[in-house]
Amino acid sequence: MFARKDNDLDLVLKPTRKFFDDFRHFAVKGNALDLAIGVVVGAAFGKIITSFVTDVITPPISVLLGKENLVNNFVSLSGGSYGTLEEAKAAGAVTLNYGVFLGTVFDFVFISLIIFLIVKAVARMKHTTPPPPDMRDCPFCLSAVKKSASRCAFCTSDLQPQPVEIKK
Repeated sequence: MFARKDNDLDLVLKPTRKFFDDFRHFAVKGNALDLAIGVVVGAAFGKIITSFVTDVITPPISVLLGKENLVNNFVSLSGGSYGTLEEAKAAGAVTLNYGVFLGTVFDFVFISLIIFLIVKAVARMKHTTPPPPDMRDCPFCLSAVKKSASRCAFCTSDLQPQPVEIKK
């Protein structure tokens, strides 16, 4: 009644096989692997910065504010008086936790600062090679052309030839 052809199976398997081949190529390609490594390193780096802020930065700020711990800075919106944030939460009080918020802001600022410094260092390490002495940039398309060229090979604009300096 229904004749099954080998072509019907190929119509289903070919796109599936191509999909998995494309996915394998994407996953093995350097960009996806670099991204995965970056996420893992970034998570570990975030923990280090959080510890730095919690254990090194906030204690002096807490001393300046006259509190034992910056995280314990809060305002009870329920009207009660509580010694610590944990006591207020245990009592079911509604609190405005500005100490926790300040700690999170410090985390963000330090992570942003460190990332900025890393990007600046990487940019400094990537040096641009100056064009060879017999080359110049086309003023129209900014492509590198010979100084003696009268026409740009890329945008075909007319150029004024410049004399080439010969070093002795």
